[in-house]
Amino acid sequence: MATGNATAAATGTAPRRRRAATVVAGALLLVATVPLVFRAAGSDGVTPVPQLLAFLPWLLVPAGLALALSLAARWRPGLFWAAAVLLGLTAFVRPYGDGAPAPHGAPLARLRVLTANLEFGRATDGLLAALRRESPDLVAVQECDPERCATALDSPAVRAAYPFRLLAGHGASEGSAVLSRFPLRADGAVAGELAMPRASVTVQGHRLRFQVAHPMPPLPASLATWRTELGRLRDLAAARGPEPLVIAGDFNSSQDHAAFRAVLEAGLHDSAGRTGSPRTPTWPARTTPVLGAQIDHVLVSDALRPRAARFLDLPETDHRALAVDLELYATR
Repeated sequence: MATGNATAAATGTAPRRRRAATVVAGALLLVATVPLVFRAAGSDGVTPVPQLLAFLPWLLVPAGLALALSLAARWRPGLFWAAAVLLGLTAFVRPYGDGAPAPHGAPLARLRVLTANLEFGRATDGLLAALRRESPDLVAVQECDPERCATALDSPAVRAAYPFRLLAGHGASEGSAVLSRFPLRADGAVAGELAMPRASVTVQGHRLRFQVAHPMPPLPASLATWRTELGRLRDLAAARGPEPLVIAGDFNSSQDHAAFRAVLEAGLHDSAGRTGSPRTPTWPARTTPVLGAQIDHVLVSDALRPRAARFLDLPETDHRALAVDLELYATR
C-alpha cells in the first residue's frame, strides 16, 4: 500500500513540474518577445520596452532557458515560440548601419576623439590620466560638475595641452565640456535638459563641427524628453551641410533603439561599429565588458573614417570612455 502511494505521488509530481516549467518558460518568452516585436516594428514603445531594448542581445539568455524548459516540459508550442524568438534576436544582434562608402584619396588630417561621462564629476582624475595617456585631440566631456571637473580642466597643465575649450551647464549632471588642441569657436548647441554644446573646429586648415551628445536617459518619467532630444540630434545630422560632423557623447541609447537608429539614418556612422566593436558595452561599468549596453558613441559623417576604437575604464564612473582614431577626407 505504501509503495502504491509513493508511485501515485511520483506520478502526480511529474505533471506539476511540467506545468511549472511551462509557466516559467512562457514568462521568460514574454519578457523576450515584447521588446523583440517592438524592435522589429521600428518602435521604442513605452516602459519597460526602451529599457529592455538596451539589453536586447542579452535576451538570448531567457529565450534559451525557455527553450530548455519547453523541451523538459514537452511543451511543443513553447519550442516553436522559443525557436522563433531566438532566430529573431539573432537577426537583430548584427551591426546596424555599417554600409558607408570608403573615402577616396589621401586623408587631409588625422585626429583622435575621446568621449567620457564622469558621473557627476567623480571620474575627473581618471579623465586627466586618460588625457595624458591617450593624448586625444578633441574631447567631449559629460557630467562635468562646476567644482571638481571644471576647476581641473582650468588648470595650467590642461590649458597648456588643450588651449581651446567650451564649458556649458551648471549642475553636476548638466555640465558638459569640449577640449581641443585645435582652434574652435562656439557653434550653438542642441537644446536639452543636459548641456549639449557644439563647436566649429579648424583641423589643419579644415573645418568640422563637433557636437556633444547627452540626451536624457529613457527613464519612465523622461521617455518623451529622451525621444525629443534624440530627435534634435537627428535633425542636426540631417541638416549638417557640407562640413564634416562628429557627434560624441553619452547617447543613453543603443543601436536597438529606433530613436538612435534615426540619428544614424540621417547620414552618420558609428565609429565603434565600423571598427569591429558594435556591441562592446560601455554601461554600466561595474558589469562591463561581460554585461551591459553600448550607449556611448562617436558618430561621424562620410568625410571622416574611423580607423580604431578603444574602450577605456575610468575609476569612479558608471560609464566606460571611448577613444576613436579618425581620418579626415575631402568632402565630395
